[in-house]
This record gives sequence, C-alpha cells and structure tokens, in this order.
Amino acid sequence: MKTVRVAVSGAAGQICYGLLFRLASGEVFGNDCAVHLQLLELPQAVSRAEGVAMELDDCGFPTLAAVEIFSDPRQAFNGVHWALLLGSKPRLAGMERNDLLLENARIFVAQGEALAHADATLRVVVVGNPCNSNAMIAARSCPEVPSTRFSAMTMLDENRAKAQLAHKLQVNVGQVEDLIVWGNHSPTMYPDFENAAVAGKPVTEQCPRQWLEGEFMRGVRQRGAEIIKARGSSSAASAASACIDHIKRLSTPSDKYFSAAVVNDRERYGVPAGVVFSFPIASDGQGWRIAEDIKLSAYAQQNIAVTRDELLAEKKTVQEFFGWHS
Repeated sequence: MKTVRVAVSGAAGQICYGLLFRLASGEVFGNDCAVHLQLLELPQAVSRAEGVAMELDDCGFPTLAAVEIFSDPRQAFNGVHWALLLGSKPRLAGMERNDLLLENARIFVAQGEALAHADATLRVVVVGNPCNSNAMIAARSCPEVPSTRFSAMTMLDENRAKAQLAHKLQVNVGQVEDLIVWGNHSPTMYPDFENAAVAGKPVTEQCPRQWLEGEFMRGVRQRGAEIIKARGSSSAASAASACIDHIKRLSTPSDKYFSAAVVNDRERYGVPAGVVFSFPIASDGQGWRIAEDIKLSAYAQQNIAVTRDELLAEKKTVQEFFGWHS
C-alpha cells in the first residue's frame, strides 16, 4: 500500500475537525492508499490537537498510517506530499482587512519557508483567510517549490453559488454546471452566472436578471457573514467539505472546469501576472491549466476588474510591508 503524507495546519480548529476524519478514512486518496497525517498547531493548542489524534485512532481507519503533531512548521512539512494550510489568525472586531492581511503575512512567510522541506511532488492548498494573498505570500516565500504547486480554495464559494441556484430553480445541485467563481475569496468575488447552466439550459434563461444581479450576487458574497450571524462562528463543515472537493478535483484528470485561485503566470482576462486569482481551471491529475476561451460580457468584465483591483491592492500592501519587489 502506498503512503501519502499530508500536513494540515490549524489542526485543533473547527475546519480541521471536519476534515481530518475524511482524509483518514480513505475517501480522498482511496482505500489503497495509507494516509500519514502531520498536524501543525500553535504550542498552546497542541494538547487539543492531541485529543483530535486520539479520536482519529479510535475510529480504527484501516487507511490511517500515523498521526504526528508538531508546533514547528519545518517538522510538520518534512517530506509531505500535500500541505493544507487551514490555520490563520481570524479577523477580530474592529480589525481592517489590511490589518488581517499583515498579521497573517508573518505566519505564511514562515510556513512558506518551511515548505522547502516537503517532498518534490508537494501540492499546497491554502484555506486560511485571506486565502488568495496568503497563498501568494507562501509561494513567494518558497522559491524552491514551483508556484504552480500552490492554490487557494474558492470551491466553497462555487458550492454556495450552486446551492443558491438549485434552491431558486428547485432542482438537485448536481444539475448546476459551469458555475465559476472569479477573483478574490472576499465580498468582491464574481460568481459567473452568465456562463452557468442548470439542467443543460443557461441560467440567464431560467432566472430573472434582477434576481441574479441582486439577491444571488449578495447571497454568495455575504454567505460567510450570514453563517457567522446565525451560528456564532464561521463556516467549518462546509469549508472542510469544499477543501476535500478541491483536493479531489486537483487529483482527478478531467476537462471539466472548477473554481480555484492559482498564481497567474501572464496577463489574461485583464488580470496581470503574479496575482493569485480564482479562475476556471481543469486538472490532468498532476497539473492544471486555466481556461483561455471563456466569453465575458461587459458586466462580467466590470465585476472581475473590481475583485482584481482588490487583490492588486493587497499585493501592494504586502510588498511594501516586506520590501518585496514585483
């Protein structure tokens, strides 16, 4: 039985609690693959991570090879094939987005540097927010690893958008296709309903344009805030499920496009090189490619420009803070 080593940061957090058991069960990497978990937590939270490890043992998963817990990212990332970076400092009351960005920048510089100790086949998935810019920082901090190995998760936003359309049209969510979320994982994201279809018919022929541009767009963009208001804490189980979807889509050869934020290698769709931007991508199981032929209306281009400009501003903030050059 082959073994895949998976590092997960924020191991004692809520998202991780919804993720680790599914990773260990064989659901993600298959029943013919043993999973060796290398968990990273802050020193003060290691005991809680140890409790999670005890529960993992108690599940008796045949595919769970081992669970190790570390507070040093260099040890946690040593030899890993996947690094799932869930841990980040949460946004506190009164904190501006730039404050959150700079607080997490220090974390992701350190973790990025430590990724140099990973396996040569490493793939990195950033979930901790602000995930686009955190992925950019981690990739910039680890030049030993190709930037194509880094991605940030916008699958949660895609899943949310599909669910809202399914509810509106009273269909199964599996009938919603070609719904891509562009840009930043923030309230500026653009869920592209114009290129989406439900049961083989364009969404724009089935839903009122006023609803799509209004309630639908607001619903997708503000869903995270609504969940915090309703349950008193941020999305956890749905974020964990989206992370699993993201890993599976990256690992499975398919020509079907899905939403993922990746490092843009050249100017496309008005987005310059060097920005971690959510595009429609397809995977061959080892690498990915960005769709080059998506038709975008003036409305779509305007929305993409807004989220692009937000990411460029975040990039500038980070560069000025660290003294980095483009």
